[in-house]
Amino acid sequence: MRPFSTRATRPAPAERVLSILAAAHSMTVVTDGREEEVHRLDGAGPTGHIHLHDPSERCPAGPTGRVPVRLELTDIAPTPVRERLRARVTLTGILDAPYEPGATRSACMELGQVLLEDADGRAFVPLGELRAAEPDPMAVREAAVLTHLADDHAELVPLLLRLVRPRPDRDMVRALPVALDRHGITLRLEHPASHQDVRLSFPTPVTDAGQFGSRVHALLSAARRSSHTHHLLT
Repeated sequence: MRPFSTRATRPAPAERVLSILAAAHSMTVVTDGREEEVHRLDGAGPTGHIHLHDPSERCPAGPTGRVPVRLELTDIAPTPVRERLRARVTLTGILDAPYEPGATRSACMELGQVLLEDADGRAFVPLGELRAAEPDPMAVREAAVLTHLADDHAELVPLLLRLVRPRPDRDMVRALPVALDRHGITLRLEHPASHQDVRLSFPTPVTDAGQFGSRVHALLSAARRSSHTHHLLT
């Protein structure tokens, strides 16, 4: 199902990874045969606890030597849609010392591989691409904005559905916002035995979180115009 705009706009894998890291509230650290669930990242995100380095910039080995490590993060939809898991990010590499959850300093990690898994498949993201990218300006606000839209402005979702082409099937039982980024908003259309995601692109990408309101108003205005035109033709 196509969005109302033919312009293909969505975050690149490197931007997705950085956005997930920026918004993460927890992660799993797997090292030395143990799993540590790290919660309450205090707004610093995973990279505030484990600093990523290129292999050419090796950290000095600690007293116990270098330790293989894997960081696992999941991206969960903030709204109560079906199948809330949106993506997984796995970072593998080498720590300069065994990981200590209570350590006051950031651990040094020589990055080996970054894997993004989502509905589009699997993508390996080089460190160079991560360094060249920026997290989405809406990343840390996405959850609050989507839950506010779903809980306090649910009447706007049917209006946005007027932009979906072809029009949603008549057996649709529910539509909820499931994702938001600088390029647009994604709605999940749920049917009795399935669901599908439709993407509505903003007229221009958001470069600052403060621009989000104007972009949504542009979509709503387009939806009202679409409804008016449809009424005149029937």
